[in-house]
Amino acid sequence: MTQSPVDPTVLVSKLDLETKVRLLTGAAAFSLAPEESIGLGELNLSDGPTGVRGLKFSGGRQVALFPNATLLASAWDEDTTAEVGRMLAEEAMAQEIHVVLGPTINLHRSALGGRLFEAYSEDPLLTGKLAASYVRGLQSLAVGACLKHLVANESETARNTMNSVVDAKTLRELYLLPFEIATSESDPWSMMAAYNDVNGVAATEQDHVINEVVKGEWGYTGLVMSDWFATKTAAPAAAGGLDLVMPGPDGPWGQTLVDAVRAGELDESVVDEHLRRVLVLADRVGALGELREWPADLPAPDSPVRKEQLTRLAAAGMTVLTNDDALPLTRGTSVALIGRHALETIDMGGGSAQVNPPYQVSVAEGLTALLGDAVQVVDGVEVRTRPVAARPGFVLDPTTGNPGVHVTLLGADGTVLDDRHDAPPTTMVGFDDDFTEPVATVRFRARVAAEGPVEVGVIGVGAWDLRVGSSARSFELRSSGGFAEEMLAPPVEIGTVDVAGDDIIDGEVVLRPPASTEVVEGGTEIDATANPLAGVGLFGLVARPAPQPVDEVLAAAAAAAAQADVAVVVVGLTEEQETESVDKSTLALPGAQDALVSAVAAAARRTVVVVNAATPVLMPWLDEVDAVLWAGLPGQEGGHAVAAALLGDIEPAGRLVTTFPVADGAAPAWNVTPVDGDIEYTEGTFIGYRGHWAGTVPTPAFWLGHGLGYSTWEYTDASVSVGGPSPAVSVTVANTGERDSREVVQVYLEPSSSDEPVRLVGWATVSVPAGGSARVQVQTDARLWRAWDTESGEWSRIADGGRLLVARGLGDVRAGLPL
Repeated sequence: MTQSPVDPTVLVSKLDLETKVRLLTGAAAFSLAPEESIGLGELNLSDGPTGVRGLKFSGGRQVALFPNATLLASAWDEDTTAEVGRMLAEEAMAQEIHVVLGPTINLHRSALGGRLFEAYSEDPLLTGKLAASYVRGLQSLAVGACLKHLVANESETARNTMNSVVDAKTLRELYLLPFEIATSESDPWSMMAAYNDVNGVAATEQDHVINEVVKGEWGYTGLVMSDWFATKTAAPAAAGGLDLVMPGPDGPWGQTLVDAVRAGELDESVVDEHLRRVLVLADRVGALGELREWPADLPAPDSPVRKEQLTRLAAAGMTVLTNDDALPLTRGTSVALIGRHALETIDMGGGSAQVNPPYQVSVAEGLTALLGDAVQVVDGVEVRTRPVAARPGFVLDPTTGNPGVHVTLLGADGTVLDDRHDAPPTTMVGFDDDFTEPVATVRFRARVAAEGPVEVGVIGVGAWDLRVGSSARSFELRSSGGFAEEMLAPPVEIGTVDVAGDDIIDGEVVLRPPASTEVVEGGTEIDATANPLAGVGLFGLVARPAPQPVDEVLAAAAAAAAQADVAVVVVGLTEEQETESVDKSTLALPGAQDALVSAVAAAARRTVVVVNAATPVLMPWLDEVDAVLWAGLPGQEGGHAVAAALLGDIEPAGRLVTTFPVADGAAPAWNVTPVDGDIEYTEGTFIGYRGHWAGTVPTPAFWLGHGLGYSTWEYTDASVSVGGPSPAVSVTVANTGERDSREVVQVYLEPSSSDEPVRLVGWATVSVPAGGSARVQVQTDARLWRAWDTESGEWSRIADGGRLLVARGLGDVRAGLPL
């Protein structure tokens, strides 16, 4: 791509102050304003953790749904994340998107974090290296990456107001380290400042983090933008290093920032520097000077090439946690496939990571496609407490007969603003609309592809009329006033009705206009005009099979299991637990899923459990079953990927990226609820496996790095070579199984000082044929051999001594090498 022939600094000098400041706030929800006088074109951004959603938060075009970040990271493979980066760049270019807002590289501090599914790992080295390769893949096609969220943003509870209290050593060695690694190894073109405060200062005003560390010490050349609606001030945020406020066109800068400059509160050179970085980003992505041409021959989201890629990537990251010769399944075996997650496989988390995929393949569909009539599918127990929008397929557009619903948006005078066929069963209003007037009424119309008792309802704030066949009712739904609640967790109303084959669901909601005041929790009135999301809401139609009595479900599952050669039970979490804006309160599986597994295991000859969750869950039935496959949130090809992994068509060679605690609270860091506004990172650098290894908490159920694959391995002749910036380890690994397989050789440093935690310092992957062997070298990373000295404010090398552990995860150490 041709670079702009004009220096961005020169272009900045041609603009007046008002124009400069205008260009430092988004022009819309996901775009930046053009400026013809300097050759600046419109620049488009899109959320992108598990797919490039595009410029619409809801109801946009169909795009590919990728496996979630923890599943992709479980490959422990930089080539995998580089391939994902290139695929996402293609998805972006197909929509003329210049910047993808990812990767998320916050750490898995507490397993309760609701947004962990978007982030790679609890380990900073693994996170940083995978992020760097993702960025390289994405930016190799001139689509910008955005590291997020800077920094100490590891939980969702009160995320807009909470204060992360983190000592300097912990901040440097853990939470800033992935950003540092990715910056030095891939030069990401943007970063995103978080919602929370850090040590009493807003993340969007962090002079120390943004100016001194990121732009100063690291020499970062890219742009730092705010998370959406995160910026709280004008001059303090601008002085603190924030370059761009999102979204727009309104925000806290504008005339306020202009006035601050003219009043001498902020030097205009600071504004100039921020705009220079905006122009550098625009230049890099082809939105400055000669504007880029977008390719027209990119793979469609439902194309054969995407199906192959997404199936392979998902299956390869799946992790065999236990296996008593029950996996892989043998063709010709009869299978009882049991569980709600088998029929309604959860393929993505909630919040801004959601996209509109062309389809989502369930495990029932995937396994039946490979085994045919050998599979008997049995529904499981209820897994939700909060109803969600109907799945396309269960509801059909009554006009076209295709999966989806018919959605109509109307203005106050009844003018049709938009009319959508085969649409998703939810739509966002007021956030990224491009209509000539505000939406006043939303109508949903659908036919249920089932008969009998069905749970039917609606989602969203407003006055509703709901009709199902001959029954009708009216009611009003209100929110409690929490930040972004109407957008991310709107109220729901449901009921059970008997549906006949030709019954139509009609739902119509009249939106409540934004009030001048809102009543929030505790009865306090606030000025609603200060809420940037006033008037924004998510609306949807609920339709799903009515829940059955638990004892009947368990009996049916046990009966099916007793008749089959093997029972496969699919359990897991949903977007209620794994979502933006909400943290978990427990790691226990929701509903009676544990009872379901135990009932099946008691009746079946062999029992395999598939865990459809992105993060750790408790497994009280672990000793009752023969194998456990952790499947993550596997994306649109999820069912095909799970089936391929179960049958061994693709080896599930993943390794865990997060330690699985044995019980609630049995982890070094647990609480995600602020106390007096603060979350204190009292565990310091001893999060996850580091704290478990130190013995401060019980031994986990499964360690970071654990994963069996479908073979067995022998390690011999381990040695360490000391020299250069950091030691290297060599070891011979032999595949002693009957299948070609892939191994992940991990090296951990156990320092001599008890004040320093054990830490991953390097790893290498190798594929070895059955009966073969390979010599593997792991170069340890010098950044993990240093400690931050709080008193001097400098790095120092950790004390000599200790040993290097060569392992298949810390629960399976194969060699200890003294230093």
